[in-house]
Amino acid sequence: MAEPAAAETSLSAAILVVGGGIAGMTAAIEASEVGKEVILVEKGPSLGGAVARINQYFPKLCPPYCGMEMNYRRLRNNPKVRILTLAEVENISGAAGSYKVQIRRNPRFINEKCTACGECAKVCEIERDNEYNWGMDKTKAVYLPHEMAYPMRYLVDPAIAGDERMKACVEACEYGAFELEQKPVTLTATVGSIIWATGWEPYDAGKLDTLGFGKLPNVINNVMMERLAAQNGPTEGKIVRPSDGGEISSIAFVQCAGSRDDNHLPYCSSVCCMVSMKQATYIRERYPEADVYIFYIDIRSPGRLEDFYQKMQADEKIHFLRGKVGKITDAGNGDVTLEAEDTLTGKLQKVTVNMAILATGMVPATAAAKPPVDVPLDEYGFMLADGNPGVIGTGTTVRPVEVAATVQDATGAALKGIIVAKGVN
Repeated sequence: MAEPAAAETSLSAAILVVGGGIAGMTAAIEASEVGKEVILVEKGPSLGGAVARINQYFPKLCPPYCGMEMNYRRLRNNPKVRILTLAEVENISGAAGSYKVQIRRNPRFINEKCTACGECAKVCEIERDNEYNWGMDKTKAVYLPHEMAYPMRYLVDPAIAGDERMKACVEACEYGAFELEQKPVTLTATVGSIIWATGWEPYDAGKLDTLGFGKLPNVINNVMMERLAAQNGPTEGKIVRPSDGGEISSIAFVQCAGSRDDNHLPYCSSVCCMVSMKQATYIRERYPEADVYIFYIDIRSPGRLEDFYQKMQADEKIHFLRGKVGKITDAGNGDVTLEAEDTLTGKLQKVTVNMAILATGMVPATAAAKPPVDVPLDEYGFMLADGNPGVIGTGTTVRPVEVAATVQDATGAALKGIIVAKGVN
């Protein structure tokens, strides 16, 4: 369903879903398809969250848009879901069964007349960092988040909406879609239950002083690697060294980069081992002769994922080294040297490679932005189950979890939300 009209400031629904990633979309779709009215709020300009940035799922190694497009289609044809992008929940009052929610809807500066033709971007003279690709490339100041964005509509970076050079973009639009005078709007929603699905962010690798992130250009994190491998990424799927665009003959993955460490993230994020092994397949496909080193404390591949791990172990070009990397240094010519104590032999391992990938952990968005309502969080910022019967956490808001398990969890959250909102349509 389309977003509410600009003049509409009062909404009501059975369920409010906060967060438009895979968990939020799943919860909204499942609740609405049994007849409940749903408001879906997403702070970004399009739905999809972290999954929209993935190159491939493990273990099948298929692209995420197989499932994402299905969700988009279910939403597009669903009159019971009201979608609010560029929106944030500012205040929640009331109790389970009857909540009043204030939602700040930030301006897009481009209205529903936009056809995503791209003529405005062609004449735009201003560039900005592309957050979709973790700042590894640029977009124009008027831009489409990515080619599969939902809603499929351009927006203007608010930092330069008032720039005189934007006049050329306005003039290039033959549909009259620009509204550079738009202001933030506060909406009030009445809902019976709330599902909190705000997702996660990667741990800040810049805090890992000895591992070179932000200092050595050929040390990146795992989410950046995912974008390098993607066809719609900053290098169109070419995995090359950021420093010089060079090809790869050797690469290392550093597991538990900051995780299981009392100085950083004390917990295991559960998916990082599988992500690194998946990304090792990207290297093997593009560079069949390249050596891949995976430094690990222990490999965690539960259930059906153990087969994938065994397949990686059988690959003679993938080398598993047991030890936590303590230091990454410049080896010259852009290469980097990793040092770790091999905990099987007790010997110091030194490996020099073209590039290193830090497998950073998952930090719940609720750690930095606590929900504006009385809900208990654990010491790491994850929402506690059943802490508030009317506000239901789901997916990585509750614990680190992979995509398939997130979808299952969000389906359960939808059922809980329906029960709490009983009697509210």
